[in-house]
Amino acid sequence: MNLLTPFRAVGWTAAVFTAEKSFAANPVLGSRRLNELGLHRARVAAAARMAAFRRRFIPVPEADREAYERDGFVIRPDYLPAGLFEAVRAEVFGGPHRAREMRQGRTVTRMIPLSASARARLPQASAVAFDPALARLAGYVAGRTGAALHHVQTVIAEPERGPQDPQAALHADTFHSTAKYWLFLHDVTEEDGPFMFAPGSHRLTPERLDWEHRRSLTARAEGRAHHSHGSFRIRPDELAALGYAPPRRVAVKANTLVVADTFGFHARAPSAKRTVRVEIHGQLRRNPFLPWNGLDPLTLPGLKGREYDLHFGWKDYRGIPSVWRDVGEVRADDPASV
Repeated sequence: MNLLTPFRAVGWTAAVFTAEKSFAANPVLGSRRLNELGLHRARVAAAARMAAFRRRFIPVPEADREAYERDGFVIRPDYLPAGLFEAVRAEVFGGPHRAREMRQGRTVTRMIPLSASARARLPQASAVAFDPALARLAGYVAGRTGAALHHVQTVIAEPERGPQDPQAALHADTFHSTAKYWLFLHDVTEEDGPFMFAPGSHRLTPERLDWEHRRSLTARAEGRAHHSHGSFRIRPDELAALGYAPPRRVAVKANTLVVADTFGFHARAPSAKRTVRVEIHGQLRRNPFLPWNGLDPLTLPGLKGREYDLHFGWKDYRGIPSVWRDVGEVRADDPASV
């Protein structure tokens, strides 16, 4: 036996009480026997109860609360005053920025982090991303406030290249409520590969809990990468059997904010034509089992807003490969480099 195995076992067991989701990387979470006994079922149910408890203490407008409870997402057209929106666009499209790119089949995603090192060049975009009202709304949708990751995101669809984008399959990101938001800097039409979401699929019903339990029994052994790492895919017929509505394409005008709970089933709609769209994007995924909001170490002075700098700086320093390739200085709407 490897001398480190007992210490790893302690870490694997402790991860049960965190946001860790990978059945493949953690043999405790991936244990068929433990999941037959109800481990995954218990994590999903406990996380949902804790999120509902914490939402009671997060103040958001009543219209946003109602939209979330009904659909699992909130849509805010004309989110920014017109002058500020144009200032953000001018800033984002006004010059090259340090970026990273990731290819997933026919789609390339470009990230321009809104981290401490970028804020001097993107002050308006950063102010919008770190606005306290947006933080509260994202926290409500995620079921817990905390440090979110923010960046300018470009999605480049190249339908003639490569295999299908894995994000085009309906899926849930993880086993508990999390938030993603998009402030669209372009119009996004039905033909542009918009975000899709099955309304109401953020709600944990008995049928969904049973489905989660069944998926957990085979997740580690199935050999499907996203599935075994805790992002379950679902077929349209399964979605209907769970009583959820068909997915809705969220086609929107520029300056629309969308905030969604990605425990709900969602996807990136395939695009039949080459498209480039740019948005300010963020995601919030914190430990779902803590009973409080906030008190997040990543919001401390010196750490707040530096998550990307620390993450990529450490990987680059250690030479650790990343799916996000550094492509240097590019414009937000340039063609893909990877």
